[in-house]
Amino acid sequence: MSESKAWSYVVLGGLLEVVWASGFKYDEIPPFVVLIALLASFDLVIRAAKVLPIGTAYAVFAGMGTVGTTIVEMIWSGGAIHPLRIVFILTLLACIIGLKLTSKGSDG
Repeated sequence: MSESKAWSYVVLGGLLEVVWASGFKYDEIPPFVVLIALLASFDLVIRAAKVLPIGTAYAVFAGMGTVGTTIVEMIWSGGAIHPLRIVFILTLLACIIGLKLTSKGSDG
């Protein structure tokens, strides 16, 4: 598997993490979708880890899940979006991108 394909697995796995993590809270996401997203997300990150540095791959995967579920929570709850929360989300996103760009053998 190429490194770029492995990174696409990490990104897809991170997006699926948002689905299953959000599904724990919101009844609109059916339990079978949560289960499939959970299994698929970890399968993708495991496959990617065979090519990429595990620490970086998992940090990007988990960071995407954190950013994504925080954004879903802010949108779905309909609550006020605190400007400082946006700053921290953007900071985390910058760190995720930095990890990807500085990983050994990165094609970025």
